Amino acid sequence: MALDRRSLGAGALFDASQTVLVMRVVEGRQHSWLPLFATELALWLPWALATPVIIGLARRYPLVRDTSVRAVVVHLAAFAVISAIVESWSASLQVSFNPWANNRWPTFVNTWTTSLVFQLFTFSIAYLLILTVTYLVDARDRIARQMTEAARLNEELSKAQLTALRRQLEPHFMYNTLNTIAGLVRDERNQAAVNMIVGLSEFLRRATEDSHRAQVTLAEEVEYLQRYLDIQTLRFGDRLRVNLDIPDELLHAKVPNLLLQPLVENAIKHGISKRVSGGKIRIAGTASGNTLRLSVSNDGPCTQEDLDATHTGVGLGNLRTRLRILHGDASDLVLKHAGADGVDVVVTLPLQVA
Repeated sequence: MALDRRSLGAGALFDASQTVLVMRVVEGRQHSWLPLFATELALWLPWALATPVIIGLARRYPLVRDTSVRAVVVHLAAFAVISAIVESWSASLQVSFNPWANNRWPTFVNTWTTSLVFQLFTFSIAYLLILTVTYLVDARDRIARQMTEAARLNEELSKAQLTALRRQLEPHFMYNTLNTIAGLVRDERNQAAVNMIVGLSEFLRRATEDSHRAQVTLAEEVEYLQRYLDIQTLRFGDRLRVNLDIPDELLHAKVPNLLLQPLVENAIKHGISKRVSGGKIRIAGTASGNTLRLSVSNDGPCTQEDLDATHTGVGLGNLRTRLRILHGDASDLVLKHAGADGVDVVVTLPLQVA
């Protein structure tokens, strides 16, 4: 509505300026131009006041789609009534002030009938201009609302997908841990079993608290990973050695929730657990420009079957999907041999600071 009124204001200013210039320059009439300018400007006031009415009719009886005879009749009637009112206002001003400085003072009836004939085309343009601007603004707002709604639905879908993927990871880890606890009980290592149950409880409590968050800081992820490693240390003892090499300046970076744990779990399952003497896992983080690089390496034996199983496993499959949802092509997960033995898993993603 404000845009329509601004357009009418600009049109009124143009019309008044044009009238004054034509009379003074072309016709050479040198009478006072200020009353004429003010009168011509005031002639458009009824159109400004009628704008909300026309906008209401435009939305209630649209002419852009499924146009009905009733809508056409309503707009023609509205145009006729508004034109008559505008011309009555114009005639009243001319009768009151005689802005054209005519020798013979104008009368209302003659002015009304004469001016209406000349102004019908201008009035038609004004009415159609209001309709056009109204439909354009409504279309723009409708498209903006649709885009906002689509973005909101996509965000909710992504959150739902991430939540579903996390729900797959948590039981996967929990079942493995429960099997380990059962083995400890069978071996009558009761204190170790109790300690692992306590660690599992704390781990799941933390997982529940953060289940609604798609991303966490790297510091939180490292703390979460440490709880997992505490459980695995109870299981493997001195056979599991961990080297954590992540600079402090990267701890505020945002990473997918539950990123490192499935990588470390795969390293233990397919590497460390197959050695009687165990092995070492190295977790490292580096940054280059706007890219964050996280790697998990193990020095355990690695066969092609292990690599194939890791490629198709639940943990890395879910992680790839979550990375794609969060960062698209800006992220990557690469699995490769690390020297003669061992495997190196490298995750790259955009560096975003919380």
